[in-house]
Parts: sequence; C-alpha cells; structure tokens
Amino acid sequence: MPRESIFSSPGSIKTMKACLRAYLRLPFASDTIPGAVLEHILASVRNATVLHTYDFVDVLKESSAMGWQVKCTLERTPVTWKRAKIPNSSELIERSLKDSKSCKLLGDTIIDFCNQSGHDSLQKYRLESIGYARLIIHRNRTATYFEKELITKDKCDLFDANQFSWKWSDQKLGRRKEQLNALHGIHVPTGRKWFVWHGKGENQLHFDGERSWWPKPDESNWIKFSLPSANEKLNTREFISLLSN
Repeated sequence: MPRESIFSSPGSIKTMKACLRAYLRLPFASDTIPGAVLEHILASVRNATVLHTYDFVDVLKESSAMGWQVKCTLERTPVTWKRAKIPNSSELIERSLKDSKSCKLLGDTIIDFCNQSGHDSLQKYRLESIGYARLIIHRNRTATYFEKELITKDKCDLFDANQFSWKWSDQKLGRRKEQLNALHGIHVPTGRKWFVWHGKGENQLHFDGERSWWPKPDESNWIKFSLPSANEKLNTREFISLLSN
C-alpha cells in the first residue's frame, strides 16, 4: 500500500477552503485567521493531531509518519520563522560587528539552528516527511492556501548556509525610540534579503524569503478564494441561533 502523501487531495483542499470561509463568516471574526484555527482545520481534514508545543511541527499524523509546519499571516506581515535563541549570542554578535568572517559565522549558526529544529522533530516523532501548510490573506480580500514539502528523513536540511551572506543593518531612529539594528541574511543566488534576525532584541527571525515559496499559476496543491462579503457574515443573533439548534 503506497504511503499517504504529505499533500492534501484537491477535494481536501476544497474542504479546507469551505472551513476557512465558514470561520470568517462568524460575527467576531476579522479578516484574519489565527494560526491555531488553521492548525485545527488541517488536523480535522487530514485526521491528524494539533501539537501544543514549540516544536518545528505544529500538526502531526503519527500513523503516516508525517507532520506540518503551519503559518497564517496577512500578505504584508513578515513571517516569523523562529525565535532564534543562539547560544553565546552576545559574544557572537560582538565579534560579528567587527569583521565579515565572524558575521558569516553568526549567520551560519542561525541557519544551523533552523535546520536543527527540523531534525529534532523528524527524530522526536519518527517522521518520514514534514510539510508546510500556509494561508496568506491578501489586501484585495482574497486568500491563498498552499502546501509544500519542506524536509524528509533523507533530505533533512531545509536551508543551505553556503547560499547566504550576512550583514548588519544600519541603526534607525524611530518616532518614539531608537530601533536596534538587525542581521540580514542575503540569498546569494537571487541577491534578495531572505532573513532578518533581531538578535539584539527578542531574537525573532523573520523569513522574507518565504515569498519565493508562494505558488505559481501552473503549480498544484494550492487554492485561491475570496473572503466572505459583509452580506455573508452571520450576525450575533444568527450565530447564537445556529449553536442552539
């Protein structure tokens, strides 16, 4: 019997679309969907389990040895990939500010940290593969949902440190306070900024390169749909009536 695919079937993706639109019809729902909601919808459709942990995997299907990393944001919102708490970060940061080799070493350490989080979930849950389930809410009141395979047991590194150069941004003065500079990871093959690490603050690692994963028109495993109109939204009375029946 063939192993279950990490990708949802076209019918399952349409079911997820219906569930997501149904959530957005609720009277208290704004034009955003919390990641936890997407996790539960994916888990329901794929007969999987939501993990309430900080592991790389958010949704697990143990019987099929697969899991998913789940992300849901507005189109204009940066994707926070991890809170990258690097050991000895203060020392590494201090050195990286003085020469380019040390800056590259710090960047390589961040990439290793990201890859290791994937390795840990593969080993901890004895997985064959980990996929990516992503919902993007666009400015024109449409949404895109897509799936992508990230890593497998045989190909477990998501990012290649050799493909990135690193540099610190300039210090910025905001309206209210000084903004700490951040470490930028440049994807050498494209020349584009892929990572922004706020190591002098809360250790957030923003993944701008995630946009390169967004689906092309000729690809499969994705769907685009309109958000519910104002006329489709349930009012509070209709919502209560629906639950009481």
